[in-house]
Amino acid sequence: MTRKRIKTYDRIVEESLTLFNEQGERSISTNHIAAHLGISPGNLYYHFRNKEEIVHQIFLQYRRFITERLAVPPERELQVEDLVNYLDTAFLAMWRFRFMFYDLPGLLARNPQLQNEYHQFVNSELKDILGHHFRAFIQLGLLEMDDDDIESISVNIWLVVKFWFAFEQTAHPKAVITEASGRRGVKQVLTLLKPYVQTPFMTAFTELRRRYDS
Repeated sequence: MTRKRIKTYDRIVEESLTLFNEQGERSISTNHIAAHLGISPGNLYYHFRNKEEIVHQIFLQYRRFITERLAVPPERELQVEDLVNYLDTAFLAMWRFRFMFYDLPGLLARNPQLQNEYHQFVNSELKDILGHHFRAFIQLGLLEMDDDDIESISVNIWLVVKFWFAFEQTAHPKAVITEASGRRGVKQVLTLLKPYVQTPFMTAFTELRRRYDS
């Protein structure tokens, strides 16, 4: 019984994520999710009282995905290669949880619990992670910036990540959002960092940018 319950719970979360990404969260109801899974609405409500609870669980996956992949290695200092990991994580998060970025203000407005936890995550956990990474890259000699730059660039990077897919939809209303859309977003982030890259690393940085050519 417990094994079946866990399996159904996880299936609901994973398949909901797929449907939200493909069709948008606002277009999908709990009845759509139940029908997609081949279960009764009552079975779904046994695990989740409403769609907002499913969205919240997906957000927890997103937060865990970010924090675990961007965790500072405890046994060593950051290296230039860690910037690649940082960007790959940003790209993978943008793509894997892309529905969250289609209409984030509306998503948060419809889900007060999510709104509170999202703001706490961005303004505390994520801010600390970004600040630590930037300071490590400065110490490495890859970047040159002061504390004010760190604050401003962190905000600008998050604005790009947060609204990139909405921008793509507005700029190309008839185009389908693809992985190439995410790569363009990561390249835009790299463009923000370029003025702060130290000369000895500029060639490697330029090559890194080319990795994200659409």
